[in-house]
Amino acid sequence: RCAMAETTRTRSARETELLERAKRRLPGGVLGTARYAADAAFVVKHGTGSKIYDVSGREYIDYVLASGPLILGHAHPAVVAAVREQIEGGSTYFMVNEPIIQLAEEICRAMPCAEQVRFTSTGSEATFFALRVARTFRKRDKILKFEGGYHGAHDYGMMSSAPRSPKAFPAPVPDSSGIPHSIEAEVLIAPYNDLGTVEGIIAAHADELAAVIVEPFQRLVPPQPGFLQGLREITRRHGVLLVFDEVVTGFRLAYGGAQQYYGVVPDLAAIGKIVGGGFPLAAVCGAEELMRPFDPQYDGTGDFISQSGTLNGNPIAAVAGLATLAELRKPGAYDTLHGTGKRLMAGLTELAHKAGLPAQVVGEPVVFDLLFTEEPVVDYRSLQKADGARGKAFTTELIKRGVVKNSQKMYVSLVHSAEDVATTLQACEDALRALPKTKALA
Repeated sequence: RCAMAETTRTRSARETELLERAKRRLPGGVLGTARYAADAAFVVKHGTGSKIYDVSGREYIDYVLASGPLILGHAHPAVVAAVREQIEGGSTYFMVNEPIIQLAEEICRAMPCAEQVRFTSTGSEATFFALRVARTFRKRDKILKFEGGYHGAHDYGMMSSAPRSPKAFPAPVPDSSGIPHSIEAEVLIAPYNDLGTVEGIIAAHADELAAVIVEPFQRLVPPQPGFLQGLREITRRHGVLLVFDEVVTGFRLAYGGAQQYYGVVPDLAAIGKIVGGGFPLAAVCGAEELMRPFDPQYDGTGDFISQSGTLNGNPIAAVAGLATLAELRKPGAYDTLHGTGKRLMAGLTELAHKAGLPAQVVGEPVVFDLLFTEEPVVDYRSLQKADGARGKAFTTELIKRGVVKNSQKMYVSLVHSAEDVATTLQACEDALRALPKTKALA
């Protein structure tokens, strides 16, 4: 049953009822900050491979993939088997266990910067504790991050992650209520892909800076040639730690993450999503010297980093992660993944040109989207010049045609087939045709 046929299906009374119940008990009726248009909203029932199905029985080709963890698709047999076997022995222990040791060893084999690993349950925690490691090591408080970079929901991460009215660099803008004003004094903001401005800010504040944290591939924006290499050189010259937020890119761009893909090794990295195989798991990894303060024997020395969590090192997440990584190590896995993405990107580019709309495909083959702008997209401010209303309308039209993606991102999996690609591109062509040609949208 192809996704296009699903446009003829209507929302069931049961699904309508569930959506109303969600509105009553969940703020905004959603689980996060994003929501779909009212006529495109649905409730997921189950997922298999590259597809998800809603309560009304409608099928969707899924490019959300649970916001990225499911690089093998839904309910992959290897992951299901590993989890089923492990859960028979208990769901969690709050103690060191064999699967988590094995996963830590595999992370250290894969990630160039990793000698030791400290597990957390979420990517937000991983970036939070990576910054705490940096402040402990440097005995400095300030952090530099990049405008538009998202490092989770903690106070430091929510500075200028999506500012509506950006300030002059390096002043930050808090992107959530409830953040203490004092945090603003500890965060510096720089433009992504602008080495000149970055170097000036770091030089002026090097004596106060603990670290620079960056998504090496920032949301949808790839680094320009030489940017990450230059950032590595500048931070090393000033003795400031470089932290890669690889929650998205870890094991996605390549098995060794962005570090391998772009050829730049940071001092610390935060990883998540794929590493847990669809279960809550993330980690901080780095050299033993930097990770040493997590060791409980340092308690009382003044350099101890207190970090614990009920589900840290959860064995079910660990075996799911190990099963996922084993599939990614198979010959040709990344060629397949990138090949699927390249076909989708090329097809979308051709369709946008054919539709006569000002649009371009931005990203890497594993994560990308169609942006409605003709201007070069190199940083947050240029990204914001895209026609967001038209982008939301495009997402809505795709959902109506049985293709679901995030509001500004498409994740590719190993199980998206040639048929999925063809069906997706047909849905994209029809969705583009349904969009108004003028920029103004209701």
